[in-house]
Amino acid sequence: MAGAVAAGRVGVAGVKPGDTVVDLMPGGGYFTRIFSKVVGPKGHVYAYQPTFQDAFFKKGAPVDAIAADPAYKNVSVIHKPLKDFATPTKVDVVWTSQNYPDIHNLPGWPAIIKAMNKGIYNSLNPGGVYIVLDHRAKAGTGTADTHTLHRIDPAVVKTEVEAAGFKYAGESDVLANPKDDHSLIVFNPKIRHHTDQFIYKFEKPKM
Repeated sequence: MAGAVAAGRVGVAGVKPGDTVVDLMPGGGYFTRIFSKVVGPKGHVYAYQPTFQDAFFKKGAPVDAIAADPAYKNVSVIHKPLKDFATPTKVDVVWTSQNYPDIHNLPGWPAIIKAMNKGIYNSLNPGGVYIVLDHRAKAGTGTADTHTLHRIDPAVVKTEVEAAGFKYAGESDVLANPKDDHSLIVFNPKIRHHTDQFIYKFEKPKM
């Protein structure tokens, strides 16, 4: 079941063999591993580990170990600030899962978000896509619940990403849950792993 759900999530991004993908804020590298196998030996995965998170991993980020594993030779790690987002080569997909609200909790987040999204735009090939998967907050709440509930109003994401030049290309309801009333923190046992989540797809216009 877990594998099917993961496949459904990744399928929204349209990742295919030979693609170059960025797993932004990869955490334990769950999706990094999946993307590595999907893109295959002719593709590449950049695990973008923001420097503010480096201190959380006292023995090194998990994705550093993944990149050192011969089974994941097509993975490399980028350690840079979010505001300086850039990749060594142009990429086809940038993916971030359950991270976007947390960026709004960083000091000086408006400037960070603006610079990060523009950096993502500049790093993508024309026609490339940017996927944001996250926990939905109540409509109209904006960023009010990013710190307390780790949720965000999808309308905020859309506004911020489009401001960087992206075109909204649709969404998937594969992780929607109408039984979630959006009032609980996402780690609450009553709702954990069953929150109402949105998956937004944005595209860099083709030249």
